[in-house]
Parts: sequence; structure tokens; C-alpha cells
Amino acid sequence: MTYKRKSWQEKLEDKKGLPKILELKQNFPCYNALHKMGVESGDRVVPVNPSEVIEEMKQVPRGKLVTIVEICKKIAENHSVKGCCSLTTGIFIMTAANAVEEAANEGKDLGIPYWRTLKADGFLNAKYPEGEEAHKKYLEEEGHTVIIQRKRYRVANYEPKLFTN
Repeated sequence: MTYKRKSWQEKLEDKKGLPKILELKQNFPCYNALHKMGVESGDRVVPVNPSEVIEEMKQVPRGKLVTIVEICKKIAENHSVKGCCSLTTGIFIMTAANAVEEAANEGKDLGIPYWRTLKADGFLNAKYPEGEEAHKKYLEEEGHTVIIQRKRYRVANYEPKLFTN
């Protein structure tokens, strides 16, 4: 039997059984990241579906930014839990970026301004299509100043530009 590799757009399809509410345990892959956000063992958390992440990404208007932390906080709030799995959220952010570029090559517009989504602390995402250089270019085209910090690109003074809905 031949295996057909899924397209980026197919990878954005919601997963069966998600979202679901779980109690955070120390052996969860996203435990450390959630713990840094103030979530403790035993707190209720939610592994997300791609559609939830995409919905948050789509809302960010030109000139504004969002980080994975804000996306996780908003999704957790929507589910009335303490946190959302930042690991799957990050994977879906990267998948959405690749799906946008894949669709563009097919003449389609998915309407997801993925370049407005930053990693924690305002850093650019090296896993976006064509890496940090392309991410930097998109952000600068929208008027953001990108600096080098700790050998990585970061949006200067990004906090006042964060989108809150």
C-alpha cells in the first residue's frame, strides 16, 4: 500500500476527540511551557484543534501582533480552563503558515496573516516558510522594527502592538 503524504492544508483539519479538557500532569510534553505561564499540576487544560488556533490568528489586524502565549490564553479562556497545550498550538501555527504558502502556490488565499503571530517574547519563527528572513520581511512591510537579540530576530517594543480581542 502506498502512503500519500498529507498536504499542509489537510494537516489543518480538526482532530477527532479534540478539544477535550484534561488535568495537567508533569509528564505532559507541554508541562514546562504551561508551568512558565502559571499553570500547575492538576489544573484543567485543553489540547486544541487547528481551527481554534487559526480563528485567533485570523483576527489580528494589520499593524498588530500576537504571540503564542496570547493565543493560548484566549483559547484557555474560551474553554474556561487554566491553560491550553502550547506544544500543539505551536505546531498548528507553523502548519497554518505552511498551508497559507501552499495554498498561495495554488492560487488560493486562506486569509491567515500568519506572519503577525510571533513566538513567546516577540521572537520570529524560524519554522515559517523560508525562515526568519521571510518573516522579518513581512513584518517590516507592515511597519514593525525587527532587531537581533541573542542571535535571533525579535520585534522591537512588540508589547504595545499586541492585539487583544
